[in-house]
Amino acid sequence: MVLALGVAALTACDGGDGGVEDSRSSRAVPPPTAATQDGGSPRATEGAPGLRGKTIVIDPGHNGGNARNPRAINRQVDVGNGKKACDTTGTSTNAGYPEHAFAWDVAFRLREILAERGARVVLTRSDDKGVGPCVDRRAEIGNREKADAAISIHADGAGPGQHGFHVIEPALIRGVNNATVVEESHRLALAVRDAFAKGTGLPYSNYRGGGDAIDRRDDLGGLNLSKVPKVFIECGNMRNSGDAGKLSNAAFRKRIAQSLAQGLQNYLS
Repeated sequence: MVLALGVAALTACDGGDGGVEDSRSSRAVPPPTAATQDGGSPRATEGAPGLRGKTIVIDPGHNGGNARNPRAINRQVDVGNGKKACDTTGTSTNAGYPEHAFAWDVAFRLREILAERGARVVLTRSDDKGVGPCVDRRAEIGNREKADAAISIHADGAGPGQHGFHVIEPALIRGVNNATVVEESHRLALAVRDAFAKGTGLPYSNYRGGGDAIDRRDDLGGLNLSKVPKVFIECGNMRNSGDAGKLSNAAFRKRIAQSLAQGLQNYLS
């Protein structure tokens, strides 16, 4: 599989650009006429049903160069109701598998599936070696593209006894976002949650989301500044041995991407 573009992921910590990464690095990926399966044989995708005419923005959390550039990612940016760091480094498993690499891998797999189904796909970063983009820039990309839906992919770094996944949706912030975006983001969160649980078999988080795996927050710039329906997903806890084993497995990451694609399609149908 040839990497064409990347996606950005975050943990419950926000991430973003603030001009660190050139906006030209994020661009639309048109639906392909054929895709290559893992075995290398082409699979026709012309006339693929479901998502034609839809634009989806995928935001893979963090970036591979963030840790080497603390000055850039610690720069404060406006998140609508305050200031936060441009981005963060993300977490990793105890064995050293980083969140930014997980997010990139899932994002690329998801991009392939959505494109095969006819969607126009935009990624917020073009590789896993750069810095940022800042959290405000990540939101701006979705707004600029007038996305029908946007999703930011992450994995959490909580305590070792905490496990499961949860979806983060925006809270209503007076003067920053609007009720329609918040309501639609909630619909998107429910669709993603249900498809993710069914497709992966992972349980709801036992530490965030109030028991239903939906966590509403007002401190994430990528959500606060979004003018289109957008959610974050914490696909599991990288510091929990059980979750880490799954998130580190390529076959399971494929299931994650398939489940996210189904959730997006369910919402957009």
